[in-house]
Amino acid sequence: MQSTPSIEVVDLCQRVTDSSGVLDILSMVSFTVGRGEAVAITGSSGSGKSTLLGLMAGLDVPTSGSVKLLGHDLFALDEEARARLRAQYVGFVFQSFHLLPNLTALENVMLPLELRGEPARAAATAMLQRVGLHDRLHHYPRTLSGGEQQRVSVARAFVQKPAVLFADEPTGSLDEQNGRIVTDLMFGLHGELGTSLVLVTHDAALAARCDRELRLAGGRLVSPDTPGLRAAAV
Repeated sequence: MQSTPSIEVVDLCQRVTDSSGVLDILSMVSFTVGRGEAVAITGSSGSGKSTLLGLMAGLDVPTSGSVKLLGHDLFALDEEARARLRAQYVGFVFQSFHLLPNLTALENVMLPLELRGEPARAAATAMLQRVGLHDRLHHYPRTLSGGEQQRVSVARAFVQKPAVLFADEPTGSLDEQNGRIVTDLMFGLHGELGTSLVLVTHDAALAARCDRELRLAGGRLVSPDTPGLRAAAV
């Protein structure tokens, strides 16, 4: 029997109204993400990529359409229930790291486990060792390089062994070498843990590491939702 997809997006629309009228940010977007699959969402600036990611994670509510996350209809839940679902099953990696400045690297990685009431120190220490930061456990974010901060962010995202990880331009603020290190870490952990990975990116090399690429233009999905599309187009 086929398992339920990690994510099901159906006819998703997001509209905003300003002084010039109604603007369609997303229009009738539909696709699925399978369990353990890696999907890149690409497109030019303003195409709706980050808006789509936020809706898929239940961080915002659409004008119409639906998103099911691990079989849960996100917008049939209230904000508190969506937050509980994210805390249990979802990890995030952002371009700007989003580390808490008053916490050490170890404390930042411990946080999602502590919020779930789970033992945290040993797991967080092991995950920081996994991303090559065993000698930075007690450093604060301001004393870490950009690449090191993003590795802490990756460790924090994966320490709870999420079913789904959302990453918004995870290499966007890094140089080529650190971008490659972070990419290798994300895909290594994705493979080890079977996490479904959804990446918003402008980085063609990062998108090429994914199983599929979904391209947005003007809020619409313009690449067919078909495995192997990119390979067939080369």
